[in-house]
Amino acid sequence: MTTRKPVVLDVDTGLDDACALLLAARHPELDLKAVTCAGGNVGIDDVVRNTLTVLDAAGRPDVPVARGAAVPLIQPVRPARHVHGEDGLGDLDWPRSTRPTDPRHAVELLRDVLRDAAATGELVTLIPLAPMTNIALLLRTYPEAAAGLREIVFMGGSAGIGNATASAEFNVWSDPEAAAIVLTAANDLGIAVTMYGLDVFYDVVVTLDQARKLTGSPSAELACKLIEKRGERYQSDGGSIGDGGAVCAVIDPSGLTTERHPVRVELSGGWSRGRTIVDTRTASDQANDVQGPAPVIQVATAVDAERYAELWLTTVR
Repeated sequence: MTTRKPVVLDVDTGLDDACALLLAARHPELDLKAVTCAGGNVGIDDVVRNTLTVLDAAGRPDVPVARGAAVPLIQPVRPARHVHGEDGLGDLDWPRSTRPTDPRHAVELLRDVLRDAAATGELVTLIPLAPMTNIALLLRTYPEAAAGLREIVFMGGSAGIGNATASAEFNVWSDPEAAAIVLTAANDLGIAVTMYGLDVFYDVVVTLDQARKLTGSPSAELACKLIEKRGERYQSDGGSIGDGGAVCAVIDPSGLTTERHPVRVELSGGWSRGRTIVDTRTASDQANDVQGPAPVIQVATAVDAERYAELWLTTVR
């Protein structure tokens, strides 16, 4: 019997987080322990509401959902409603969940899940798909919780392009201090980190024809609407599953090509704030950097897009 992989998602649920949630909630090889919420694509109230709604559609009202950081560590929330709609879920008018959230703060829920994981030896893969405010607070407040982590696979950053700005990807740009803290803390605590960034984010595309074959269950019907809405937003005949690709990478790591590089987060600079600086210099140059060593992580450089699209389609139906 295949052992299910324990995972926790940290989300700011917009359209692509919803794609990721459906996949994580329904894939038979994942054990979705909890979902935590942070402000990002939309405000925290909409994030929580969207997360509960998607999990209900996936048939997973058993998964605890906790409200977390409403705002980044320093700067205000800057929503991306032009991408995700006023409510963050594409203004689909989908039936809303009525169940309550977990009474714990997101950081406390993360702490408790990871402590349990450390005690049982069933280590958790943490998949942040939002500004990493909750994760930074966790690792600085309860560093001992790292004993329950197998790895962190986060959607964010880029070795090349940006989307929030010409330099910076949205999740890291939304709370660059938090991202910098997470990379540094993970390095100090010995946590393996993989960055699933914009270099691969847009590649895993589901066509409208494929999406419209998803019928027969609330999960399938919501999945179809998510792809239709993403196609509408970008005026294309399909849509990327976006954050869902990071979950695919946890289920099927061999579909993702990565390279190991030092990575820093730019915290100043009017035009470059939030940029992830991926250091591809020689080992000698890196060793003699005048600023000292940077955290070293796995950086996604290529993805088997058709393989991941098929994985998503066969799971969410």
